Amino acid sequence: MPEVPKYDGTSDPQEYITTYTTSVKGNDLAPHGIESVLLKNIGETLTRGALTWYSLLPEHSMDSFEMLTDSFIKAHAGARKVQARKSDIFRIAQRESELLRRFVSRFQKERMLLLVVPNEWVAEAFTKGLNPISSYASRKLKESLLEFQATTWADVHNRYESKIRIEDDQVDFPSSAKGWERSKEKMKDDVDSNRRVSRGRFLPC
Repeated sequence: MPEVPKYDGTSDPQEYITTYTTSVKGNDLAPHGIESVLLKNIGETLTRGALTWYSLLPEHSMDSFEMLTDSFIKAHAGARKVQARKSDIFRIAQRESELLRRFVSRFQKERMLLLVVPNEWVAEAFTKGLNPISSYASRKLKESLLEFQATTWADVHNRYESKIRIEDDQVDFPSSAKGWERSKEKMKDDVDSNRRVSRGRFLPC
């Protein structure tokens, strides 16, 4: 048998059948022997749930590899849907200029539109979707989640709450030199404006 990755029943069954068939046909077999090898040796490439399914098939119930393939794909069709759901949630990513607070809100909204996914997927997808160059808070949160892996959304949210204050402080009180200078100029303009208004109150009519 050629080297074929073991199939455990948790990924796309069609992809597995394609890999298995291609590997067997590329093994210099005589054309009349391919069907027999495909049918008789598939069990060697299965493991866990997929192997259990195969072992429970009634003896001599599959007369051809085509029949076996059809039954196999139908039995593991749920795995394809699971892969699709996982792919959907892992597509949610923070944009380069998107603040952390807005990304968390959007992640939650898009997540609610998907079918129910395991909690650990949510935590993993959020961590992967964080863009460390979008903000300092995003970078620090991602570092925290990678160092101490979160397995639930509650854990992710707790750590988010501790980091969002950094971003709020940066938005409200600019930390850069130019931002601070602009803030001082604005405060000076406000003071000058208040003084003019105050002097105008006491001008003679």
